[in-house]
Amino acid sequence: MPDIVVMFFLLGLLAGLVRSDLSVPKAAYDTLSLLLMLTIGLKGGMALHGALTWTLLLELLAIAALGAVIPLLLIPVLRFATGTNWANSASLAAHYGSVSAGTFAVVLAYVETQQLEIGAQVTLYLVMLELPAILVALMLFRKLSQERDDASSRSAFWHETFTNRGVILLVGGVIIGWMYGAQEGASVTELYTNAFKGILAIFLLEMGLTAASTLRPIPWQQWRLLMFAVLAPIFLSLLGMAAGLALGLPIGSVVVLATLIASASYIAAPAAIRTAIPQADIGLAMLLSLGITFPFNVIVGIPLYHRLAEMLI
Repeated sequence: MPDIVVMFFLLGLLAGLVRSDLSVPKAAYDTLSLLLMLTIGLKGGMALHGALTWTLLLELLAIAALGAVIPLLLIPVLRFATGTNWANSASLAAHYGSVSAGTFAVVLAYVETQQLEIGAQVTLYLVMLELPAILVALMLFRKLSQERDDASSRSAFWHETFTNRGVILLVGGVIIGWMYGAQEGASVTELYTNAFKGILAIFLLEMGLTAASTLRPIPWQQWRLLMFAVLAPIFLSLLGMAAGLALGLPIGSVVVLATLIASASYIAAPAAIRTAIPQADIGLAMLLSLGITFPFNVIVGIPLYHRLAEMLI
């Protein structure tokens, strides 16, 4: 049986597909997403309290490098196998090279429910994988399309990329959690960490409603891209597992890393790409990342990656 939080996503998806009047107010969704990202950062930071080492730093750099490599693999596939133009190829490569905080929250809940051994640094994987793919995809697009930009567009891109709320909350939460630890910061942090699954459940209800809206109607004429949205996560998860095994991570951390690599951004990447590549179809990216890949990972992918990891370890 799926984790209970996944059932809230399915409820929202079903409600959206049958065109129910169920909705989560935008103000409530913004609050939930804020709390979710802050809580993820705090959990990771508290786990790292007193545990930072040079070995960990090298591990994080290796994972960031993996995130930078993914667009190099995906852009040729998207350009020549699916027939998308350079702008949409770079946009989709950035979305699929970056990661989903929502998917991370689900896999974190999954490994805790399954009582899998997990390293304290997994939240830092999310932080390290958020931006490299976006930057690499943008540089490739500008080189391959010979796109020119001015200083104002570059400034807007860097500002949007490094100051969006996801980055601020994740990095800030990690730093605060690391500074105070679980005991000294308990008076504040316990409020968030104890409510983590409840916050996640309502967040996923809204994600189900949003995913359903992107699927109406399903653009069957884009069948190659629809296949990409299902097959790419499986392929990318294998890269994440290989990296996890090479780094000697425990099985829970391997599952988390595989799921992160298999996920696609629908928060940070759209904000950055909308500014940097205005020719790209952000609606198409949201359809694939949020409408198809996110449900696939939440419903099918995470248990699949767990089984594959058990077979490989």
